This record gives sequence, C-alpha cells and structure tokens, in this order.
Amino acid sequence: MTYTPPSPSSSLSPARRLVLGAQHSVAMFGSTILVPILVGLPPSVALFGAGVATLIFHLLSGGRVPIFLGSSFAFIAPTALVVKEFGPAAAGGGLIAAGLMYLLFSALVKLFGTGRLLRVFPAVVTGPVIIVIGLGLSSVAVDQAKSNWWLALATLASAVVASVYGRGLFRMLPILIGVVVGYLIALLTGQVTPAALDAVRAAPLLGWPDFHAPALDWRAVAIIAPVAVVTFIEHVGDVIVNGRVVGQDFLKTPGLSRTLFADGVANMSSAALGGPAATTYAENTGVLALTRVYDPAILRIGAVFAMAYGCSPKLAAVLQGLPQGVLGGVSILLFGMIASVGIRTLAEAKIDFAHSRNLIIVSLILVLGLGGATFPVMVGGTTLNLSGMALAAVVGIVANLILPLQRPEEDPEGPRKMLN
Repeated sequence: MTYTPPSPSSSLSPARRLVLGAQHSVAMFGSTILVPILVGLPPSVALFGAGVATLIFHLLSGGRVPIFLGSSFAFIAPTALVVKEFGPAAAGGGLIAAGLMYLLFSALVKLFGTGRLLRVFPAVVTGPVIIVIGLGLSSVAVDQAKSNWWLALATLASAVVASVYGRGLFRMLPILIGVVVGYLIALLTGQVTPAALDAVRAAPLLGWPDFHAPALDWRAVAIIAPVAVVTFIEHVGDVIVNGRVVGQDFLKTPGLSRTLFADGVANMSSAALGGPAATTYAENTGVLALTRVYDPAILRIGAVFAMAYGCSPKLAAVLQGLPQGVLGGVSILLFGMIASVGIRTLAEAKIDFAHSRNLIIVSLILVLGLGGATFPVMVGGTTLNLSGMALAAVVGIVANLILPLQRPEEDPEGPRKMLN
C-alpha cells in the first residue's frame, strides 16, 4: 500500500485547524456520551477520559494513526451489570483488567506475528459474537422505550432522518441529533422531571468532572475483562479500515502490537478516572472518509475539545436528566446497527453456511450467547458465572479451534442437496 499524504490540512490556518478539531470532537460526542448514560457512569468523565485516552494513544503509537478513542459499545452490558451489582469503582477495576488484556494481545502479536494470531478470530466467530452484543442489548432498549413509546419513536425517527437524508456532518451525527430532538420534545411536553431541571439550573457552567478511583473486585474482572477478546477484533478492523481510508498500512507501521499497546494503556487511563472503556470505534473512520482530513494533529485538537466539554457540570446535568424514552429511541437504532455489523461481517467474509462446521460454530455462539446460558467458573474459591457475550466468544473460539476444516474432496453442496 502506497503512502498518501495526510491531507491539505497541514497548510490550513490555525483557526481552521481548530474548527476541524472541534468538528471531529462533535462527531464523536453522541456515541461517547451515550454509553456512560446507559451504564450509569458520569458522561462528563467519559468525555474527559476520551480526550485523555486519545492523546495517550497518539503519544504511544508515534502520532501517526488518525484515531479518536471513544466509549466502547461492546462493554455496555457487562459494565452496566457490574455498576448495578458492585458499584462504579468495581467497574473501573474490571475495565483496567480489560486494558491489561490488550497488553497481553500486544505481546502475543509481537511474539507470534499478526497473521497467526488473527487466524484464531475468523469472521465465522467474530460476526455472530457482534450479533450477540447487539441483540443481547435489545431488551434494554425496549424497556427504556416503553416508558414513553411516542417520545422514543420521535427520537428514533429524527435519528433515522438525519442518517438517511442528512448531508455533510449532519449525516455523521444521527445519535446526537436524535438525542437533541428528543430532549427538546420532552421539554416542550413537560416530560423532563422538575428535579432534573433544577439540577441543570443549579449546576455551574464550568467545573471538574466527577472523577472516582477504581477498585479491584475479581467478580467484576471476570465479567468485564473477557470482552477484550471482542474489542481486540474491533481494534484490528478499525486499524485496517482506517489505513485503507488514509492510504497507509498501519498494521505494519506503527504496527498492530504498538497500536494494541497504546489502546490498552489509553483504555486504562479512562477507567482510572472513573469513565467507561475508551477504545477505537468506527465513527472516527466515517468522519475521516467524509472530511478527507487525515492529519492526526486535527484529532489531537479534537481530544482537547472533548476534555473541555467534560469540564462543564451543566452539560453533564442535562445529559443525566435525559428521559428514558429518549434513550430508548436512540438505543433501538444503535443496538440494531451493532447486530447489523455482525451480519455484514459474515456476508463480507462470504461464509458458506452449506458447511456444517460454519453452521455449528454460528449456532453455538447465537444460542448460548442469547439464550441466557451460564457457565460457572471457579476463581480463587469464588464461583463466577460466564454468560452472554463473554460465553459466546469463548465457545466460538474453542469450536473454531477444535472442529476440523472441510476436506477438499468433500462436496460443499452436499448438505444443500440433502435438504432439496
């Protein structure tokens, strides 16, 4: 792959570079704040942590990769569970453990090489696991939406219109636009609680985010850390697609092991502040493709803007007072899109479901991941339950490793012929 110059942004005036950086941070805004709202963590800390994580990632990866780190959707279900059962501090400890998993993956990539490690995570495993992530969260979206279906549908409709009919930057902000429109409708119809409005009025415009320290709880670690197996795949995909947009091969320079290491440390920095997991995600690549501004310095400016957004308690109060119907409306679209990405992963890899091996792997992942299966694991004398997406990922990896590949002499049309 040949090198493509970053972009004409290097010749832009400082004022225009600031505008481009602000635009990038706004494009990341919607998804970054939605995750902490859903799991019960402070949105202001998430914004500040995303900015810090992005700057750390650029520092450790040599400042060559135009990536902005934001709240990871893959961690929503386990983080929400841990926050509810064991508290935000325990969630922070679990997310730091997930960051350490990235460092382990980085070492394995360095030791065995990129190609050999990626063979453990083919599309037949990663595709259905991503589907499990999206569909596993669908009940959360419906529970929120049914508190006020009309508000949820209005929010959903505005997000869909922005995504389908929007132009320029507006097309990249369907979640943010949906939240803004839904909140305005809720205000006009009196559906924002008086307590929430009082909190917004009382909150100062500027102030430090509500940071809190993490705590080590092995139960939280067992629930959250396995998700890193899935986000490792997301990281690889984001780095590959990012490189294709820019015109560089970032798997070689700065190298997958280096970007994984940077992502892991960056994730731990966000968790240490009390925020959600901060990892690479697809919205960043979309903004790059739209603007054709690939200069990593622009993204670092955006990271500083994100930190500034996090230092506004008034904005945090508005976000924390969002009605459940608004959250449900955007969540229906968001979680469905996550599942759709999994389906697209299978389709783009051209997985042949005439092969019984592929059918078995996908079937095990979907049924055990969505059916409520729980597998008890003993850790230090404590019984921990492996379930949901984590169980699906482990089962998929094991099945892919032990089931034999189709022999060349076998007729791939055989199963199809037997059914006809």
